[in-house]
Amino acid sequence: MAQPPVSVILPTYNEAPNIVPLIRDIQSCLAHPVEIVVVDDDSPDGTWRLVEEVAASDPSVRCIRRIGRRGLTGAIQEGIDDSRGDPVVWMDCDFSMPPQLVPLLVDAVLVEGHDLAVGSRFVGGGSAKKGVSGSGDSALAVALSSVLNRALQLWLHTSFRDYTSGFIAIRRPVLESIRLCGDYGEYFIDLIYRAIRKGYTWIEIPYVCVPRRFGESKTGGTAWQVARRGIKYLWTAVRLRFSRLA
Repeated sequence: MAQPPVSVILPTYNEAPNIVPLIRDIQSCLAHPVEIVVVDDDSPDGTWRLVEEVAASDPSVRCIRRIGRRGLTGAIQEGIDDSRGDPVVWMDCDFSMPPQLVPLLVDAVLVEGHDLAVGSRFVGGGSAKKGVSGSGDSALAVALSSVLNRALQLWLHTSFRDYTSGFIAIRRPVLESIRLCGDYGEYFIDLIYRAIRKGYTWIEIPYVCVPRRFGESKTGGTAWQVARRGIKYLWTAVRLRFSRLA
């Protein structure tokens, strides 16, 4: 297959009910040729097996099954390293992020010329998900996300809004100059701030974040989990502000 213009990285863990419909929705939405790289952390529910079945008859899809390796940041970076397209897109795989936004993010890079385009819950027209009973998305976690992003905006770069988005289309040269680092959400704060400091151009495109379609949230919604995550985010912001960035 010729080098595709767009690579979509889908990091998964126990997303069997969502992954195949998501792949098909992305393919149907995008006018550009696309490769889809699913990076699965050896899901007990067999997510990787479903993707391999799709890949057997669709050369634009492939699966990286990570045995003995875990973590969102590592999965995304492994997908970036294994992919070939430009720009590179990644997103959550639970339908909380609408696949219909992917073409807008891609066109903001390929057509409008931005280095990165971010799906944003905190610009006009966007909104964060609401805590829904049984979804794993607690009202506490949702409220914390809004407060944290406001604090990050004030502390890092006042024009950027959604520092914990995780929904992005980005030019490959940016990713060659900035490798992902950090834990669950810290990696995105680090990536965005470094990209802005390096002078890359960016745009935020609004979207409405909704509760996941199937399965359980992996973010955790207890007071302790929320507090621990918030402390990590704030420490990342402090480190970035006072570090000499390469």
